[in-house]
Amino acid sequence: SCSLDMKPIQLNRAGIIEIYQGRHPLLGQEAVPLDLKIGQNYRALIITGPNTGGKTVALKTVGLLTLMAQCGLHVPVAEGSQLAVFSNILCDIGDGQSIEQSLSTFSAHVKNILMIMEACNESALVIMDEMGAGTDPGEGHGFAIAVLEEVFRRGATILATTHYGEIKEYALNTPGFENGCMAFDIKTLQPLYKLQIGNWGDSNAFLIALRLGMDRHIIERAHEITYGERANYEIETNINSVLDQEDLKIEMAEKAEMQEVYKAKESRERNSHYSKKNLKVGDRVYVSTMQRSGVIYEEENGRGEVVVMVMGKKYVINQKRLTLEIDRQDLYPENYDMDIIFESKENRKKRKTISKRHVEGLTIEKDE
Repeated sequence: SCSLDMKPIQLNRAGIIEIYQGRHPLLGQEAVPLDLKIGQNYRALIITGPNTGGKTVALKTVGLLTLMAQCGLHVPVAEGSQLAVFSNILCDIGDGQSIEQSLSTFSAHVKNILMIMEACNESALVIMDEMGAGTDPGEGHGFAIAVLEEVFRRGATILATTHYGEIKEYALNTPGFENGCMAFDIKTLQPLYKLQIGNWGDSNAFLIALRLGMDRHIIERAHEITYGERANYEIETNINSVLDQEDLKIEMAEKAEMQEVYKAKESRERNSHYSKKNLKVGDRVYVSTMQRSGVIYEEENGRGEVVVMVMGKKYVINQKRLTLEIDRQDLYPENYDMDIIFESKENRKKRKTISKRHVEGLTIEKDE
């Protein structure tokens, strides 16, 4: 304890954690000290920042110090620190992939979260790393926010990390939540390992890629695709990896306004380039969404939809998803009876029979 400069610490049952100059017990004096508060004005802290920035180490430090204190051990913190006593310390940290158990990253996270849900309550500390990772980002951030809502509703104290902007925004606008970030010096590409509560940090993926030698034009195109606006990455000035909350609100409003302008412009461009394809009954077309060919059964309606027969079944498909393969005039002779194509084999036999003689009760049914 003396060699690692550990001290006794004040404990409480109010869920309050105040760590000053805390160090990961396995990293010792080489660790950059951690300052962290939670449990008074907020009990859910969402930590963001680039990879290798120290987010996961911060989570592990809090978890380990809490466990050490509850085991009666001294902890490596400065005077004035205090830790809460929890009935459960529930963690989802690490990738969790398993070849033996056939678990993907997302599946492993879900299994851990299910166990957390079973045990979390108002006396639990819940630590979750990279929430929503390992699956489609659109579904991932929605899943992560839903989990956060439920764990918070049950009264648990939450420490979590993420890269998703939607989760950062959720924390900014939700009472009881607070943002934090690991500071990062973008000019040197070096993490500072300093937790700054009240701010959120960007992943800085574009600037890091630029610093590592990625072509500037690719970075600028990536920025345009992501944010719907053009940016000049040739001159790197006034780079701030951390924004305060008021700046965040202004930036979010500006970004939302820019996205609306971009969407409206994109919609106008689509409408200006729209033209009817004039697909006719009998044309052979390729359906991109099905990756199959079919035949036009009914021509385009007022909504731009076409009925296409694919492998004997009829589908209503927007004409934008269709590409003409062969025009009907190149497939069939002039005045060709198109019913022959669309009728079933059974109906064609019945039609042939009826053309020769009357058969009582024999009918031909056509699908509308």
